[in-house]
Amino acid sequence: MPKKDLANDEDTLDRLVRLGKKLRNQLNDPESDNLTIDTKVRSKSNVEYDEEEGRLSLGDSYSTRKFLNISHARKFMQTTLVANKAKELVENGRTASIREVYYQLKHSVPGLDENTFEDQDESNNVVVDIETATGAIREDLHLFAEPKGRLFGPIKINDSGDTIDAMSMGSAGMAIPSIVDHLEFEENNADFILVVETSAMVNRLVEEDFHEEHNAIIIGTGGQPARGARRLINMMHNELDLPVYVFTDGDPWGYYIYSVLKSGSMSLAFQSDRLATPDAKLIGMTMEDIEAYGLEHVTEDLKGKPEDSGGPTKDYKRIHDVMDYEWMQKEEWQKQLELMLDKGVRVEQQALAANSLEFVANQYLPEKIENETFLD
Repeated sequence: MPKKDLANDEDTLDRLVRLGKKLRNQLNDPESDNLTIDTKVRSKSNVEYDEEEGRLSLGDSYSTRKFLNISHARKFMQTTLVANKAKELVENGRTASIREVYYQLKHSVPGLDENTFEDQDESNNVVVDIETATGAIREDLHLFAEPKGRLFGPIKINDSGDTIDAMSMGSAGMAIPSIVDHLEFEENNADFILVVETSAMVNRLVEEDFHEEHNAIIIGTGGQPARGARRLINMMHNELDLPVYVFTDGDPWGYYIYSVLKSGSMSLAFQSDRLATPDAKLIGMTMEDIEAYGLEHVTEDLKGKPEDSGGPTKDYKRIHDVMDYEWMQKEEWQKQLELMLDKGVRVEQQALAANSLEFVANQYLPEKIENETFLD
């Protein structure tokens, strides 16, 4: 794991200690009848869209957990457990996966037949709560997630003293770690970054040598991009001045992936300045692609027709959800989603193989890039 900056560790420790001292002071205050921890509300109601910056941010609403409130006591206990574990990790210069922390802290409370955490979702949410309560991000707390995502292309990256040539990583590519801030870009010969939703499409583009022939950094996210991939895209764009093109399926799920990369997500709105890339553009798939590339016979019907269930479900519901997001109100995006509803279909990246296996690498993407046929 990368060496941690000592000054940053000291700042993180200070933030955690301050949280602990606040609780201790409450305990020592004879006039205090409760222990409280304040964390920012991470629901849609407290997420704001900064149109000028082009990204989401978290508002100023806080929720308060009170130890003596029976409905808050469990979450309060969980928060102090994880905060203490993070402090221990930072002090000892160790790192741990959020999965390891979950298992370290999952145990029965003495005298009670009850676990501190029933599943990892509980502990994951507490980690994010501590981030918002202290202002220290997960990576500062020495916590990381399992690596997700891979990278190919004409760039050399220094990872803690080791140089990785992303053009010489075979068909597997460079695995994108959870913590990427320590990575240094030693040499770059790329003209743009292509972010690809599906692993199958990444395999196709690598097999066709798209990254070599078009001087492209290909980043495969394997679905919804993890924090490490989102941060790396943000870093590469800002430090290397590379345009970012996002290639997803033509469905509401793919378009939401694009919106997360571009504007940020509601659950991590407090980190949008690090994780979002407002200049990112969608290269496809679009509803117009269906007719333009003769894909009418390889579309998929949207799932959950309203008339089948008494109301919109699955794909249809998701389309309406995305249409309602403040950051998806541009006319071009509303048009895409309305066309999707009108046609009642979605189109996958792999549908381009109906023309030929090499079609996406030799015609579809080069045409879009040359003509700058993007959605913004």
